[in-house]
Amino acid sequence: MNVKAIVLRAPGTNCDQETAFALEQGGADAEILHIWKLIENPRLLRKTKILVIPGGFSYGDDIAAGKLMANELKLKMKDQLEMFIKSGRLILGICNGFQVLTSMGLLPATEGGAAEEAALVLNDSSRFEDRWVHLAFNEKSPSPLKDDDPVNLPVAHGEGKLVTMSPDVLNRLIKQNQVVAQYVDEEGELAGYPHNPNGSVKNIAALCNPSGNVMGLMPHPERYLTGYQHPQWTRSKDRRKAEGDGLRLFQRLVYYARKHA
Repeated sequence: MNVKAIVLRAPGTNCDQETAFALEQGGADAEILHIWKLIENPRLLRKTKILVIPGGFSYGDDIAAGKLMANELKLKMKDQLEMFIKSGRLILGICNGFQVLTSMGLLPATEGGAAEEAALVLNDSSRFEDRWVHLAFNEKSPSPLKDDDPVNLPVAHGEGKLVTMSPDVLNRLIKQNQVVAQYVDEEGELAGYPHNPNGSVKNIAALCNPSGNVMGLMPHPERYLTGYQHPQWTRSKDRRKAEGDGLRLFQRLVYYARKHA
């Protein structure tokens, strides 16, 4: 069965082509769609199993990162997206897309509402961080993104520090296993900067909603599909031959959508 995926672009997004390619490599039929096309014809979601909001700087990150795109979707697509989520289909926000989902209140949605419970704010370093990081996954998370092994992925963001609006929200995130992945060091241990590139609370790099079908991820899996994309590829013949860690994430996403969404 074909898995239809939409990669939603807007003025300023710049990772849509790579994300669509990654989805196709993972086994999906991917289409890049402008946000206004979807707003004009929400019925396009009916046969869609996966909706991805890619990275970039949507609307120039005016006001705040992802805020204007979040407002567009919240004001004009709220009911349709809620139906999409309730049906068990998948939404993934990568980097700027993660910022969009938190601004909309679709993440973390710890109590099922649409309140803004968390935000991605300026990195502790007060600068744009462009580096490779290690992630360890929470095996109890309901998200299909989780992996048994740590992964190595690149980050590229200026506002990636996850903060919650209250200690209660953070406690619910942890209790409900909504923390999908955390930044770790090479040994798989929680560590500070530069392993945690932004200062996120509890080293959080990825979140999901309580059901696991809405996910946000700050690193860019679409930028590591083959071994040749890793900075160490010239030093490791084994790495050159291996598939990239990011590809495995997209493969799991598509596999889950085919079986369950």
